[in-house]
Amino acid sequence: MLRTIPALLARAADAYGDRPWLVTDDGTWSFVAAADVVGAVGRRLRNLGVGRGDIVALTPRNEPDHLLAILGVTAIGGIAVPLNPRSAETELHGLLGQLAAGGRLRAVVTDAGLRDSVSRALGEQGPPPWLVHVDELVAGPYPPDASAVPVGEDDVAVMIPTSGTTGRSKLVMQTHRAHVMSGEGFPAWMELGDDERLMTALPLFHTNALAYSTMGSLACGAGLILLPRFSASGFLDAARRHGATSFNAVGAMLEMLDEQPENAGDAETPLRTAYTAPSPPAEWHRAFERRFGLRLVCGYGMSESVYGLIWLPGTRPFGTLGGLRQHPELGVVNEARVVDDDGADVPVGSPGELLLRNPTVTPGYYRMPEETAAALRDGWLHTGDLVTASTDGTYTFVARKKDVIRRRGENLAPAEVADAVRTHPDVADCVVVGVPAGLSEEEIKAYVVLAPGARATAAELRDSVAGLLAAYKVPRFWQFVEEFPRTPTGRIMLRALPEPADGEEHDLAPPRRVSGAPA
Repeated sequence: MLRTIPALLARAADAYGDRPWLVTDDGTWSFVAAADVVGAVGRRLRNLGVGRGDIVALTPRNEPDHLLAILGVTAIGGIAVPLNPRSAETELHGLLGQLAAGGRLRAVVTDAGLRDSVSRALGEQGPPPWLVHVDELVAGPYPPDASAVPVGEDDVAVMIPTSGTTGRSKLVMQTHRAHVMSGEGFPAWMELGDDERLMTALPLFHTNALAYSTMGSLACGAGLILLPRFSASGFLDAARRHGATSFNAVGAMLEMLDEQPENAGDAETPLRTAYTAPSPPAEWHRAFERRFGLRLVCGYGMSESVYGLIWLPGTRPFGTLGGLRQHPELGVVNEARVVDDDGADVPVGSPGELLLRNPTVTPGYYRMPEETAAALRDGWLHTGDLVTASTDGTYTFVARKKDVIRRRGENLAPAEVADAVRTHPDVADCVVVGVPAGLSEEEIKAYVVLAPGARATAAELRDSVAGLLAAYKVPRFWQFVEEFPRTPTGRIMLRALPEPADGEEHDLAPPRRVSGAPA
């Protein structure tokens, strides 16, 4: 069986035909209708000169046209690169520049609301790619097309931008095999059948929505409910309205749901299961399940490997990330090790870095050979996360080894945020750190040394950064210091940064928004 995204979509269309697949408040697409649109997208991209191995960047909102456009890119062997539509122009400029540098960027698919911004972000970065409006790309008619483009299981299908520690984005290459194996595995791990409706409000520029929800629904014949954004106040009503039986979430979304005023009808929805990461505390976990009348399954996955860890069917290892994900038909395909800094296996119960080896592991980071070599060694993916292993085969998260902050489901690089703060003329230096914010997530704090005689306020610096970075990267907490504590070799000692005294820390959080997740 060929494990490519177009083959998976074709099998789903043949098996489930006119049954509803993609469901929104604005309409419903059957499996066959979606396949027809995807075919048309592929033909139109080919007419623009997009071929196998060429890159198409997209700025996808959580709308059917954008999802079908992504699938259309992969259908002709192109590489879809979904970018956060809320990115600042400077971020788009940097990402598009990285893609253009390889000489394979052929098109950028966007919409009316972002067309001018994307056009400016493209700038003068080499040969200009086609700038395509998504509405035109997916518009009818959809005549049948017997032509086929050869696509291989090892071909790169999608590249997901993630933050690198230098501020330069790592573009994680993901193969067709990884996406299809994720789709085949997810329904088995969650015990989902073709009578399910999977609901997602997670963004299409994340691995979760594409690999788990989209591919999982195609593989098992379930419906896919695509919400335009996450709204804590309207989430349960959306589940009732669309008959959702399962959903995926990051921890921050669950917190927002739990913070809503309790209602006697909170458990009166068709929802039966939900998948989340990371694993919350056991007491909180049980209370959430009681209140909303569903089963919460925890796991661990990443853009670099969609096969990670999950609570296996029939198990309830509260507080852990579960055991190794395996394939429902191929059997044992996923291995793990827990190692120390020297690469030696640590004893059971001792913390160490989690290593994974399976067929879904990324081939590497696009045009980043050094970063690829550091992450992939001797066939093992070094996840950068510290865990402990138990004798029962479950793993428990300890901490992140890599220098990233996780905020509202997004990973971001402290160095990138600090560089943005330093662009203000009143700033002499800056250090950015993560501070705990519940359910293993963090808020962002900036420590700032002002230039001599400078008087910039925290609000002024926040507004300056907000013009350079996406909203989720803007620090919430700000603290001014005279100097940074340093080691004898001049390195900043993060653990020695001062705690805030009264009035020294500025909390500039805006009112909580629920218009999107992550914020």
